[in-house]
Amino acid sequence: MEEKKGKLFLCATPIGNLEDITLRVLNTLKEVDLIAAEDTRHSIKLLNHFDIKTPMTSYHEYNKVEKARYLVEQMERGVNVALITDAGTPGISDPGEELVKQCYEAGIELTSLPGPAACITALTISGLGTRRFCFEAFLPSDKKEKQWILEELKNETRTMILYEAPHRLVRTLEELYEALGDRRITVCRELTKRFETAFRTTFEEALRVYEAEPPKGECVIVIEGRSIQEIKDDRFKAFEEMSIEEHMAVYENQGTERKEAMRMVAKDRGISKREVYQYLIKNEL
Repeated sequence: MEEKKGKLFLCATPIGNLEDITLRVLNTLKEVDLIAAEDTRHSIKLLNHFDIKTPMTSYHEYNKVEKARYLVEQMERGVNVALITDAGTPGISDPGEELVKQCYEAGIELTSLPGPAACITALTISGLGTRRFCFEAFLPSDKKEKQWILEELKNETRTMILYEAPHRLVRTLEELYEALGDRRITVCRELTKRFETAFRTTFEEALRVYEAEPPKGECVIVIEGRSIQEIKDDRFKAFEEMSIEEHMAVYENQGTERKEAMRMVAKDRGISKREVYQYLIKNEL
């Protein structure tokens, strides 16, 4: 008879206020056979607070591949495992995604127990647009990769959410300001804790404040996306500065058929396709 496999439970834990833990997570942490924690020294405080005696093992960025294999092997033998991160929802900007991937590859059942996530908590109190947003987590340390991402974010129309440590906040705000220009932002600190703050400001003003008084506590930066109209205006201005010949060449050099290129040029410039055609005939192009 085939042995029944265990299951993985992704358990969201508080990002500050211990009262934010759910009853479902508490019951699951008590009932599983093993808890995989990002930092066992940190998580033992949570478990002791709620009198949870379940054994723990470490699962973090530096052992995520090999340890995931071990945990999958355990679940294949029938062990139920709960994954917790230092704070918030596992798999969001942490090594949990590797374990989830390996569980799928091994046919291990898994589920996520919803709860706190700093990115969503910050977004909801930011006062910025919440219908469309993107999450960038921490900007990469590699300079070339960081520059590539900042370049990509320049024309992002969705609200952007980033994480940053307090000692790097000013430098990151400077880099964002230089890349994106001055924008409305909200800097959230100490979320769900006693001294929680949501500072609605701009890059320029935030730099003045934090250069004078260095921030404390983990930070979430919520940034206003660029307006679609601004992008349209910039694009229209760029096309206006081109001749119709140059404009046609942009599309034709991309492999676009001539008739389709004419239609696209007309749309970009806010004129009729006939006007483009007549111009090209007149100039024998």
